[in-house]
Amino acid sequence: MAASIPRSRCLFAVPARHAVPRSRTASQCARTFATTSDNPPAAPTSSKPKRASTAFSDTLNAGPSFADFVSPNAPLSPAEAYEIKTATVGPEGRKKTITRLPEWLKTPIPVNQNYKNIKKDLRGLNLHTVCEEAKCPNISDCWGGSDKSAATATIMLMGDTCTRGCRFCSVKTSKAPPPLDPHEPENTAEALRRWGLGYVVLTSVDRDDLADGGARHFAETIMKIKQKAPTMLVEALTGDYAGDLEMVKTVALSGLDVYAHNIETTEALTPFVRDRRAKFRQSLDVLRTAKEAQPALITKTSIMLGLGETEEQLWDALRELRKNNVDVVTFGQYMRPTKRHMAVHEYVTPDKFELWRQRALDMGFLYCASGPLVRSSYKAGEAFIENVLKKRRLGNAGNGEVAAQQVTESQAL
Repeated sequence: MAASIPRSRCLFAVPARHAVPRSRTASQCARTFATTSDNPPAAPTSSKPKRASTAFSDTLNAGPSFADFVSPNAPLSPAEAYEIKTATVGPEGRKKTITRLPEWLKTPIPVNQNYKNIKKDLRGLNLHTVCEEAKCPNISDCWGGSDKSAATATIMLMGDTCTRGCRFCSVKTSKAPPPLDPHEPENTAEALRRWGLGYVVLTSVDRDDLADGGARHFAETIMKIKQKAPTMLVEALTGDYAGDLEMVKTVALSGLDVYAHNIETTEALTPFVRDRRAKFRQSLDVLRTAKEAQPALITKTSIMLGLGETEEQLWDALRELRKNNVDVVTFGQYMRPTKRHMAVHEYVTPDKFELWRQRALDMGFLYCASGPLVRSSYKAGEAFIENVLKKRRLGNAGNGEVAAQQVTESQAL
């Protein structure tokens, strides 16, 4: 029987023809074990290029922090909340950077049933609204009440085509729009009676093609509404009637409760923003004349921000409005309807809108609605004005009862 050979010798034995010469050093014959030696052999060099370091750590640090996961609904800092974001769009070679719409200007798409019902009523009576024609961002909020009586729709009289072309407005324009619909006053009054609204806003396109600018048509509509719904409060947002103040008086004396006419922007920017036939001083004359014709009227105007106006220009505009006894002013963000219209100069933050609201109230305005999505016919403003008018009516009724009682007592004596 062959002599037993140690297992280790069998495993590590080297054939005679491949025997390692004894002249080699011990380091050349060293074997690698699982344990780490004090002086590991140097790694073999590679001819491949070294891989570039990535910016993963930088991306990770710029992402959400641990606090964002612990309290995701925590309020953002002003710098984060009002950050204006940009995006690169377009095909390769023609890419361009665009500014994203700020978060505070985004509104939901109108889809509820009440919106559909109101739209159906308007189309059935061949009526138009400035909400649709001017692409108002508040249409979902104003038309989306729980029922029609809770909704607000600004009816646009005299068709959907204007004879002027202001650079901010998306309403259609033409030198010769279609003739007036003689049934429009009656249809408008009937639609509003059905809805049972407490407060309604009427506006119109400019009709420089008509001798009276459409003032008599406007006044007839208001009178029809008051006949069908005497308690309904009516606000009329009119044009300037090309400076014909007699036409302003015609509308002011038709029975409405609020006379509104928008100056739109500051005096310095008016030639660049509005149609050349619309003038800042002419608009002031309209507001002053309406107040003089009917002192009980509430007069109202609106200013857009983000057109490039300066603070001093806004101060001047507010001072001129107070000189002409304007009661209510609103501030809203200008939003570009299409690429054909003037670009937005600045997206004004909600904090700045609040600052101008306080300034307007400090100057003596009866009310000021100010915010990025505020428009001249705005639900919150209408609610406040409605309460003011109702209080005035109650006060007048109370004064009438007191006067009648005094007459009765004097007759008894």
